[in-house]
Amino acid sequence: MTEFNTSQLQALSTARTGHLATADANGVPHVIPVCFAFDGERIYSPLDQKPKRTSLRRLKRVRNILDNPSVALVVDHYEEDWRQLWYILVTGAAEILETGPEQSSAIALLREKYPQYREMDIDQNPVIGITPASAVSWSGTPPPSP
Repeated sequence: MTEFNTSQLQALSTARTGHLATADANGVPHVIPVCFAFDGERIYSPLDQKPKRTSLRRLKRVRNILDNPSVALVVDHYEEDWRQLWYILVTGAAEILETGPEQSSAIALLREKYPQYREMDIDQNPVIGITPASAVSWSGTPPPSP
């Protein structure tokens, strides 16, 4: 697991969305926007009730993770004032949490962050759990000099 600096911890704790990149067994990439929560060690993204074209367990991101657990999550912020730009890229290994205490804790964490999930029946839904291996970040405002 990677060590996060203060700005990375804040970004992962407060940002509302990110972009999850997965790849299938042949390395073909797939990137989608996701909601996520961070507990200080792992990142969780739900498979929720928003309209989908297929069952939760047949989603492309789920099939990709089952074939190839290497993932990347980009969380970023854009403003016209480019001094306010920032991003963090987290790479790691993902797994699908079907049941158990970690899945339940992840659902609780997601409901705490997103009021919309409090209204959704997602208690039995799988959750993507990501164990970060590395984090790279950048900001348009350089850190203050010592």
